[in-house]
Amino acid sequence: MIHPVAMMRRLVLGLLLFGITLSLFLTLPFRWFPPPTSAFMLQARSGGLGSAPPCSVINRQWVAWQSIAPVVPLAVIAAEDQLFPSHWGFDLSAIASALRERRLGGRLRGASTISQQLVKNLYLWPGQTWYRKALEAWFTLLLEATWPKRRILEVYLNTVQFDDCTFGVEAASRRIFHKPASRLSPREAALLASVLPNPVKYSAVRPSRYMQERSAWIMQQMQSLGGTAYLAGLNDQ
Repeated sequence: MIHPVAMMRRLVLGLLLFGITLSLFLTLPFRWFPPPTSAFMLQARSGGLGSAPPCSVINRQWVAWQSIAPVVPLAVIAAEDQLFPSHWGFDLSAIASALRERRLGGRLRGASTISQQLVKNLYLWPGQTWYRKALEAWFTLLLEATWPKRRILEVYLNTVQFDDCTFGVEAASRRIFHKPASRLSPREAALLASVLPNPVKYSAVRPSRYMQERSAWIMQQMQSLGGTAYLAGLNDQ
């Protein structure tokens, strides 16, 4: 007869191995193949995201890294995660700063990296529950360990929402600017990046004064980073 403690150890080990295998099955193929959809796209279709109504049609068109103007990933990095090339999925200083502000009575602001945002969009759901955060941390570490930085950014640009029922930079570029993502200008790329904190609230079709000011700041940051040469440090192997 197997001792109960040994049975429990076997059960825990089995569940752990199953979880790791399932996680790799859900992530590793997309290092090479485009994800057919995302959790946020499915939620947009079924019940809507945030205050937006459900989408009858999802507007999305996958494009490879080479078909995206270099100013687009540069603008997104400048706006969302300037440490993206060097971190392992988490900006610890930003997290500490956000927690400190929360303890002092301020609102809980976001401190997510591009990698974390991709995980949330691709696999999870909006919310601040501890188990969602735990899943986000696990999948973020997994992507950082198995995907090159350039691939993370490529999938992010093809997955994130930019406008109503519009996901991915190619669909957004054609809908808003009536041209492919390969021809976007720095100003247009910065304007698209300025909606990313809340694509349900902000629209590049009708940019508010805040968005215009934010896009101008993003362009300044793009220059401060050294322009598109900054992207040369992203590994693609």
